[in-house]
Amino acid sequence: MQFPTRLTAHLRGGTNSGIRIADLLVALLILGHFPGLAVSQSPEAEDSNRKPDAVSTRTAKRTMTLQELKVSGALKSSYRTPTPPVIDAAAPIANIKAFEATVKPILVSSCVPCHGTDATEGNIRIDALDPDLLHGKDVDWWVEVLAVLNNGEMPPPDEGDLAPNDRSKVVEWLSNELQVASKYRRTEGGHSSFRRMTRYEFNYALQDILGLPWEFAKDLPPEANSDDGFQNSSEMLHMSVTQLETYRQIARRALNRAVVSGDRPKPVYWGVTMERAAEIEWPKQAEQLKKVTEQFKDDPQKQKKELDRLNASFKAPHRNAYYQDMTSGRTAKANWSYHGAKYAHSPMESPSAVPDTFDHVAIIPQGRNQRLTVELGNRVPANGIMRVRVRASKTATDPAQIPSLQLEFGWQASNEGRAAMRVSQEDTPIDAEPGSPKFFQWEFSLGDIYPRNSVRHSSKMGAMPSPSEYVRLINSSVSQGDIQLDFVEVIAPVYDEWPPSSHKRIFIDSENKQDESIYAREIFNAFMSRAWRRKVDEAEVDQKIRLFEAMRRNSDSFEQAVVEVLATVLSSPNLIYISQRQLVNGQQINSDSDRLQPHELATRLAVFLWSSVPDAKVQRAANSGHLSLPRELASQVARMLDDPKARRLSQNFVHQWLNLQLLEFKNIGQQIPGFDPLLKEAMQHEPIACFDEMVRTDASVLDFIHSDFTMVNERLAAHYGLPDVRGNHFQRVPLNPTNKRGGLLTQAGLLAMNSAGQDSHPLKRGVWLLESLLNDPPPPPPPAVPEIDLTDPEIARMTLKERIEDHRNHAACMSCHARIDPWGIAFENYDAVGRWRTKIKGKTVDASSLLFNNQPLDGMEGLKRFLLQNRQDQFVRAIVHKLTTYALGRPLAFADRSSIEEITSEVRKQGDGLKTVIQTIVLSELFHSR
Repeated sequence: MQFPTRLTAHLRGGTNSGIRIADLLVALLILGHFPGLAVSQSPEAEDSNRKPDAVSTRTAKRTMTLQELKVSGALKSSYRTPTPPVIDAAAPIANIKAFEATVKPILVSSCVPCHGTDATEGNIRIDALDPDLLHGKDVDWWVEVLAVLNNGEMPPPDEGDLAPNDRSKVVEWLSNELQVASKYRRTEGGHSSFRRMTRYEFNYALQDILGLPWEFAKDLPPEANSDDGFQNSSEMLHMSVTQLETYRQIARRALNRAVVSGDRPKPVYWGVTMERAAEIEWPKQAEQLKKVTEQFKDDPQKQKKELDRLNASFKAPHRNAYYQDMTSGRTAKANWSYHGAKYAHSPMESPSAVPDTFDHVAIIPQGRNQRLTVELGNRVPANGIMRVRVRASKTATDPAQIPSLQLEFGWQASNEGRAAMRVSQEDTPIDAEPGSPKFFQWEFSLGDIYPRNSVRHSSKMGAMPSPSEYVRLINSSVSQGDIQLDFVEVIAPVYDEWPPSSHKRIFIDSENKQDESIYAREIFNAFMSRAWRRKVDEAEVDQKIRLFEAMRRNSDSFEQAVVEVLATVLSSPNLIYISQRQLVNGQQINSDSDRLQPHELATRLAVFLWSSVPDAKVQRAANSGHLSLPRELASQVARMLDDPKARRLSQNFVHQWLNLQLLEFKNIGQQIPGFDPLLKEAMQHEPIACFDEMVRTDASVLDFIHSDFTMVNERLAAHYGLPDVRGNHFQRVPLNPTNKRGGLLTQAGLLAMNSAGQDSHPLKRGVWLLESLLNDPPPPPPPAVPEIDLTDPEIARMTLKERIEDHRNHAACMSCHARIDPWGIAFENYDAVGRWRTKIKGKTVDASSLLFNNQPLDGMEGLKRFLLQNRQDQFVRAIVHKLTTYALGRPLAFADRSSIEEITSEVRKQGDGLKTVIQTIVLSELFHSR
């Protein structure tokens, strides 16, 4: 008996096989290795087209878990023992003889009655399809026929069944013919992934080339999604003259931020103790005491009582940020308003000494919108790095309680004119113990802040509109306690070295610095090779030298002329275009080979995994010609996936694959209590964090259907009812069946984005499942589809499921809804924001439905069981299809079908790991082909 790779690895004692001992035991039981024992499958797991064998008819002991179904379903995979047809060197010939003798009679008897001359359901006539798949025009229809036969969708149950032997004959003939036709058409046909970089790819490329983590490409418009759902498709990424000029402007601005001239800019400093910050509040309390003293001067007893009461209130904590005098115990709310700039702190020309001791602190309580504003005035520089340091600690002694801070930069010029931008990329855990504070630091680029206060140079401090700007510290913890701080230091612009590393990255060290012509040539050669992802020839460098000489005559400095030339390098098609053919001087170099050249392969690899240009290690492998070798390429993939830049793959692929843009645009906070910005942010991050974790651990892609873990932070865990999750950082949390979670299908963000405001939306959820996860989108709705009439009292009293069933009874709606509704109804136990529910308006939730073949789906559990038992191959192939589409940057055609089948087969045999999928795609012939 042949076991999948992960099973054999476990037998050999492997520790990272992804299959537990319990799963292995289940596999052995299913295979009948222990005749005296049996494990039953749930009814929906049985293949309706196969007679029960000896194992499945034994006495049922228990129902398999979802984890066990992953193993049993994998054993049924048709990809585990593939028999790809052999294609001779000679041109293949369509196997029409076998079709006429074996396949056609079956189709005539079982399919033609509904899809022939007398009836043409679904707009398809089986009897009119051309059986020559190599040259005929009906190959797309034959692909659809194979899909519905494999999925058991045809024939419909009420039209009689197709005998298992007959179904196998048709499927086998179609599979072989499609595989042959796909390979043949790949050799005969053409396709193009020639495209420009997306906005995010160009931004990452500039970051990596210049060595600066700033947002350079925000002025470029975002790309539209292709029919496949991806923004990096060659179908969409063309270039206009206007765009080309924008690229050049962006390149010049980026270079001007990377290159410096003259002396190091003198920074300005703010050193703010909380004793100084609180000075404005104590006189307010003194005024209250004076008022009470005067009010009750004729009644000493009453006066003392009121003064005691007032003094006691001055020592109480506050709901919002407040100051505390630790010597006297008095407190005061940390107020802030923009009127008169009375809260602004003046900058200094030199850093202030950090006090060794302190007796005043600011307390930022936990909870939403708890913040402390430190106003800086109108002397914040326009560009450069701002560094913000705070000396802080938590207030709770519980070592498990670790609150966190976020940093914002903002301004308020008037009642209407204001802005506040979060500048901290991640929350900063404040883990210092009470009494032992330490410094926590953020750095961000002032050049990335938009919009800035437009009146900061034209209006005087204290006047209106206010020209002042501020930083704001926010306690972002859900329940992790208060934060105490005593000192805030702000410095801008900060340069730890001069010239900075970004400057030295361009103006490389050389013995020829005094000879501008020779030095410029060295700069251009090094920079162009890095930016254009290949070696450059002398003619290309000569061209830039001629441009430099022309620019130098009109430039104030050598650096300025170099920047102008390098701006043309960064806006050249050699950088902007992801090319199938090597470009020299903007022209394609023709090659007879259908395989990518080493530098083209390096580019495709870097764009796939990092959304950017290759680094020096990949470049060296390409220069040596070793990158195309499987062992070297596999090594580079492993290294690149371990690099932090691989998070870009998780971010960009998952966002486009799952269409998370729908969640970005979702604004249901007014309609759903508890749907706050922190929860929405956590919802957006969960699928990305899960993908990242699965790549890191090479977890099975079947974990997307169901997993025994998820990635959550405290806010999302509270939404799910998961205990003992603390902090705003995402962490792996184990799940059990009572949690009703696991996999993409039950993630709150994906459920929320496919809801309808205050309620769920089975149709949206069903369509999303078919499109994103099974790569089997339903047909578009026909014209003149009737609306659901919510003014009808009968309909208004129905549950959502009942309304859908009533709507489905319309003849125009039935064919589409029969394919969509059962999938979406299975989600009904999850409300509009993905919370588990058992009742809707007092009625028990009914999440059961029947699939097209009368296969029952009993809620989410039943949906997962059905997919794991019957649709594993379709799901894994869909993941391969989606990732390969993204990797190539173009739509996949029928000619790519055979390659996708081969990749899927290899992935299934190796255990379905997500990292394995990525590696197999990169090592495939398809990835190496133009």
